[in-house]
Amino acid sequence: MNGIASSNICRIYKRIHLKSKVSTPSKKQTSIQALKQLQRRLPGRVWVGLKELEAASVDNLRISVIPDAVVKVAAEADVGVVLKLANQYKIPVTARGAGSSATGSAVPVCKGWVLDLSELKGIKLNPYSKIVTVGPGVTTEALQKKVAKAGLFYPPDPSSKKYSTIGGNIACNAGGMRCVKYGVTRDYVLGLEGYLANGSFVKWGLPLKKFVSGYNLKDLWIGSEGTLGIVTQAHLKLLPLPEKRWMGMFAFKNEQKALKLVANLLKAGVVPSLCEFLDRQSVLCAERFLNKPIFPGHSGVSILMIELDGSSDMIRANKKVLLELTKPSSLGFKEAKTEKASEDLLAIRRLCSQSMYAIADTKLNEDVVVPIEKQYELIRYTLELKKEIGLSTPTFGHAGDGNLHVHIMYNRSNKSDCTRAKQGILKLMKKVVELGGSITGEHGIGLAKSPFLKFQHSPEEIAAMQSIRKALDPKGILNPGKIFEPFQVWHHTPVETKMPWDH
Repeated sequence: MNGIASSNICRIYKRIHLKSKVSTPSKKQTSIQALKQLQRRLPGRVWVGLKELEAASVDNLRISVIPDAVVKVAAEADVGVVLKLANQYKIPVTARGAGSSATGSAVPVCKGWVLDLSELKGIKLNPYSKIVTVGPGVTTEALQKKVAKAGLFYPPDPSSKKYSTIGGNIACNAGGMRCVKYGVTRDYVLGLEGYLANGSFVKWGLPLKKFVSGYNLKDLWIGSEGTLGIVTQAHLKLLPLPEKRWMGMFAFKNEQKALKLVANLLKAGVVPSLCEFLDRQSVLCAERFLNKPIFPGHSGVSILMIELDGSSDMIRANKKVLLELTKPSSLGFKEAKTEKASEDLLAIRRLCSQSMYAIADTKLNEDVVVPIEKQYELIRYTLELKKEIGLSTPTFGHAGDGNLHVHIMYNRSNKSDCTRAKQGILKLMKKVVELGGSITGEHGIGLAKSPFLKFQHSPEEIAAMQSIRKALDPKGILNPGKIFEPFQVWHHTPVETKMPWDH
């Protein structure tokens, strides 16, 4: 696995933060000196072997940059040690959990040290307040299973929940399939503990349901992708575990009919716990992957997967409204009568992404958000874009909250494909903003979306964000090269490496 060549981002970082007048040998000597001190302070926790460096060089974006060292911390205080030294010697630090980021947030583009937080896995539940305190290395699924034993529920539910960590979820304000009813990670974070860039320990909030002392810096850290500080503990609120769940899969002739049903359902006051949409292109990919129709008797249709939860009476009433609304437009529905049957339906939704590689070998994947009432307008545009650029645009996602994952599929070895894919993605992102939407809903900016930040925000807004970053990290050591410095992801060849979630 080879790291990418020195990029403009790293040159920008060196010019702004490392003062390029310093000679290269001096910088190299400084890095060596800092690494030796780190090894003395954290013996057995610092890795410089090629195997460890390669593993930490890449996340789910599949772009690799080999760091100088990997620090696998064993205790929260270790984070302060790492950051104090890094700040002193101006060493870039990239925090890492599972490496499941879809936008390259965990790629150490300016090398330096990777701070691996995956071993901070503490879980402490307070059954009285229904608040749980967790380490950043705890996976979403492990937390959900742990609290479910106490009859409690942690709702954020990203598709990568078996692997994605709470630290990573906080870094990009992850959502998932149950956001339509329950919201995103931010809605469950009551307090954070961690370290500033200079190694100082801080607390933003406490494990309390009410806290208004001072500025709300907690919310600044959420979604900041490790550029403002490093989380070592999170205090999360929990909900009672829903009494029951019911799920159905509905088939529609086209996307317009499917998305109209979503709007009508929400307008009727029925808020499903899950409302997943698959366009016809996505369904055809999944059917090719499975070698069978997803909905018996109706191949290549648009699909909705809708889950209701709550008391038996609530589900019964909402199901009645749902079925009445679907009668005029649905081609039929398939009911999941057991928990396993529900998971089998969701497995179809989860395989959509990997099944798209039957169309082409490379994808540009954008998790955009538009107002509920404009979802079909976006889908109509993706179909127009497909004709215009001659590339497939399969789309699926969370129709209940307007967060759709639009893909542009192309073959990297084909120069014409590459050019048309780049043109298409720029047009798509401009259209999303024009519709009153967001360039990202749950993946963050990282590297992949950095060229589009200027479409979403004015120069004044971006300058304000950068001022905050400079105030909390004056030397710019935390995850440099992300968010604000445009990175042309389509100019870099993804590495061929197998990640834990690959099948």
